[in-house]
Amino acid sequence: MDYDAFGFHPEALDEIMKLARWLHKKYFRVRSYGAERIPRKGGVIVAANHSGALPMDGVMLGVDLYENTARTRYPRVIADHFVSRLPYVAVFFARMGAVGGSRRNSETLLESEQLVVVFPEGISGVGKPFVERYRLQKWHVGHAELALRHKVPVLPVGIVGAEEQWPLLARIDGIKAFGSPYLPVLATPIPLPVQYHIHYGEPIALHEEFGDDAAEDSELVVKAAEKIQTAVQDLLSEGLKKIIFQR
Repeated sequence: MDYDAFGFHPEALDEIMKLARWLHKKYFRVRSYGAERIPRKGGVIVAANHSGALPMDGVMLGVDLYENTARTRYPRVIADHFVSRLPYVAVFFARMGAVGGSRRNSETLLESEQLVVVFPEGISGVGKPFVERYRLQKWHVGHAELALRHKVPVLPVGIVGAEEQWPLLARIDGIKAFGSPYLPVLATPIPLPVQYHIHYGEPIALHEEFGDDAAEDSELVVKAAEKIQTAVQDLLSEGLKKIIFQR
């Protein structure tokens, strides 16, 4: 199989997965809940919270989706625009299936019935201060509009643990290397080996609730996005409660 238009290659992914699986199983000891809810076919938008100073949560979620679909579905993570400019990192993410965050790229993936992973908080999620952990930041609505327009379900996901993996001490806004919005000042040189807990909610068919033409109504798109945001926040709240009770 050849590389696709975005630089993804299944065989290259298998090689990268050797390290990623070790991080998933041994370092972050990822546990997932409700993985049976992941649709096994058709276009899907996976919408999750975003955190951890650098996007390790995207890698771990991608591995978890891949493993929990018997390695038959390749998660295509939508990355921020500046990621494609980062030396080495850009190639690594592309080989894993990451795609630059343009509307047309997302549409192309959905039209080919891919599993598309989005983080509606964007860079504000990974860049929030530690004191605001598990508080969802500004929730962008593009994923909801795409789901309505293409009539695909949205799978809400709450990721617990990534907030603590790499505490952000400060951000230097004046340095914008390779187009990044800021330079992070991290508390540790490598991420801490905190345990991840990934909670999958029930898939939500927004087009069935808001109507076939809802994508053309900006107010309905906002309401649809708020529904996904609430679902993700509920998963985070329940996940945090489970950890407290386990202790």
